[in-house]
Amino acid sequence: MKWRLIVSYSVCLLGFAGLAASLLIPQDLEVRLDRVASSPQAVALMHQLVQRVDKEFEESWNEAGLESADSAPTLAIMRRASLALHGTIPSLQEIRTFAGSTDPAQLSDPPALSDKTDLIDRYVRYLLSDRRYADYVSERLARVYVGVEEGPFILYRRRRFQLWLSDQLNQNRPYDELCRELISGNGVWTSDPQVNFITVTITDDNGGRPDIAKLAGRTSRAFLGMRLDCLQCHNDNLGTMDLSPDGVGREGLQTDFHQFAAFFSQASVSLGGIQDDQEHYSYTYLGDESETLVPPMYPFNHNLTVPQGTRRQQLAEWITHRENRAFSRAAVNRVWAIIFGKPLTDSVDDIPLTGPFPPGLELLATDFADNGYNLKRLIQVMMRLQVFRNDSRAAFTVTGQHENAWSVFPLVRLRPDQVAGGIAQSATVRTINADVSYTVRQQQQADIDAFVKRYGDTGEDEFEDRGGTITQRLLMMNGRYVKERTRTSTDSNGSARIAEITEDNKDAIELTYLCVLTRLPSETELHYFLLSFKDVNESERRRKLEDLFWTLVNSTEFSWNH
Repeated sequence: MKWRLIVSYSVCLLGFAGLAASLLIPQDLEVRLDRVASSPQAVALMHQLVQRVDKEFEESWNEAGLESADSAPTLAIMRRASLALHGTIPSLQEIRTFAGSTDPAQLSDPPALSDKTDLIDRYVRYLLSDRRYADYVSERLARVYVGVEEGPFILYRRRRFQLWLSDQLNQNRPYDELCRELISGNGVWTSDPQVNFITVTITDDNGGRPDIAKLAGRTSRAFLGMRLDCLQCHNDNLGTMDLSPDGVGREGLQTDFHQFAAFFSQASVSLGGIQDDQEHYSYTYLGDESETLVPPMYPFNHNLTVPQGTRRQQLAEWITHRENRAFSRAAVNRVWAIIFGKPLTDSVDDIPLTGPFPPGLELLATDFADNGYNLKRLIQVMMRLQVFRNDSRAAFTVTGQHENAWSVFPLVRLRPDQVAGGIAQSATVRTINADVSYTVRQQQQADIDAFVKRYGDTGEDEFEDRGGTITQRLLMMNGRYVKERTRTSTDSNGSARIAEITEDNKDAIELTYLCVLTRLPSETELHYFLLSFKDVNESERRRKLEDLFWTLVNSTEFSWNH
């Protein structure tokens, strides 16, 4: 049965490739891969790491007695990669560029991971070379670093911060350098956007100084993958936090948090922007009657040598120290969550110091540090893993245990920005990238922001499991954003474009499926819609294509990563 499906799929794609070549679909993209091009030696090292990580997962499945899914169709892998790195689905133009000129059989049976010309590897490199990667992932990270609120307007510029962060990602700046600059940076929030990490916490209630408790909590979660802020008011009496990296075991204390926060106590605002003064930090601990002078002290790894400097500089060096495993683990887990839709561990910001750790985490964290904290390389490695390329469906009954063990690709509801980005891209056969006019892109982003606001922004905690709402369903079914991007009366929309360039109804249906769901219709689906298109005039045909677009956008499949 499987070989019949492959043959059928291949024949359909051969037909699509010929159709795309003959119709007025935009020409292939100019694919630029120079920024993430790897030498043969680097590719070989990545391949070795991928094999080791894959083996750890396979051994964990065997130990648990779990089967694993087969590889997903190539188009499905392209879709999940695009959603992860660009926050949208592949355009018809991108599908033609990467899939239309490749042996169609590969699209249902992906090439071996060791194949240097692997279609998916080339597509991932393309995604990382495109500015959309930096813009999209910088927003994901900005939510962790500064949240989603506008903050104090006079002293805070979130947009400038996000653009600065995007520039760092676009240049593939080493992640440890980037984080050190956030924690210890000085200057004015307009000309030195990195200091907005500090100024976002400034309130009048704190005498115009940064909120060091908020900074400490955000720093520990973002850069250490730990919830030290849970110790702000009391000791960890339930034993949920172990602050001993050597496995001896030590419960978290209230002093651990405030001594960590004391590293930010000298950050202040002056005419020159964020600077450091000689302010000391005092706090009244639970059970005490008076304030105690709190010295800065690391919560663990006290033996790490840190050069002299301001308190924030010392903290930045300690956090990003090569031997501080918590930093590398937190970064790997955060990137994993962005790519897969959920973290590798139970929580994205609550990783135990002493384990146990899930398969892959330690290997990836070590490799990340050994290779200069190269984010693009880390992403390439993750997207080469079998767990990323596994199907969400399987010949066996898939349970939550399979998804938690990553033996199948986990089904995860798309975040609001991904839903909006997918709707925008599905509505046009062209790729919405930097080649599109600035005015169009600005309007597009404004529409996406308005949609996300109504759909329900997930805020800082993007990876918490959330169910859909009635409001979201109504917005998808009746909202202006979806309606304007599916109606054929707008000549630039995908449905109108496909109605214009196709005469055969089968071609029109297949192109619509590729635009919206990044796959071809099944035989049953194709037969059903062909019957509805039979013997209709041109006006009715355009309306039916509009209805088809609307139906697919509102399908459950469209709103999930799979």
